[in-house]
Amino acid sequence: MTEARQPRMQVFLTLPAYNEAEALPRLLAAFEHDILRQGYGGRVVIVDDGSTDGTAGVAREWSSRLPVELVQHRENRGLGETIEDGLRRAGELAGADDVIVTMDADDTHSPALIREMAQRINGGYDVVIASRYRPGAQVVGLSALRRLMSFCASILFQVLYPIPGARDYTSGFRAYRAAVVQETFPQGGARVLREKGFASMAEILLRLRRRGVRICEVPMILRYDRKPGTGKMKIGATVGKTLALLARHRFVE
Repeated sequence: MTEARQPRMQVFLTLPAYNEAEALPRLLAAFEHDILRQGYGGRVVIVDDGSTDGTAGVAREWSSRLPVELVQHRENRGLGETIEDGLRRAGELAGADDVIVTMDADDTHSPALIREMAQRINGGYDVVIASRYRPGAQVVGLSALRRLMSFCASILFQVLYPIPGARDYTSGFRAYRAAVVQETFPQGGARVLREKGFASMAEILLRLRRRGVRICEVPMILRYDRKPGTGKMKIGATVGKTLALLARHRFVE
């Protein structure tokens, strides 16, 4: 009797995108080369958050080359709603043991790292974070102030709300076991995330903290020098919202 063949793991790349028409083609080409041509099945879920630069048109053009699913917001709603909508849609499409990956759509993250992250999920972890705070990580092209702010935020989160295996609470580059996403963002359920901006990434981890999921990190190289234009993060507002998130924390009590 021949052994039944196991279905190959599917990778669902979920991209929150706001005015990323310039960077998106490079990222999609890298995903095709580094993941889809390396034996993984997959699909790209792009959530266009009210872009005005033709981001949706780029996604439609690439749909003839890659399996691309486009979700559109008529107006800009912020990262919180955008990442939640992307995770919900990916959760609808994925099988429980597939991998859902989130990353920034500005070409600052390398899709090549997804292979190692998927292997960690396959090895039993529920969430894998591409981290700036592990040996071998590098940050290229980011100001000293931004690096210091991110590091201080990491220390605060680790001290106040420690999560085994996690140091980088705000990284947008993560891999999730699809079942974890499906349980956290159930189909037809009410909105889960309260944070609108970049603090929403930390909010996701704090919610998962209650579930006792297994988390690990892999070092990443953050290529901020590849980002077109200026950053979208407003430093003062982001600091304030992160501190408010730390103080509130009612959703994990």
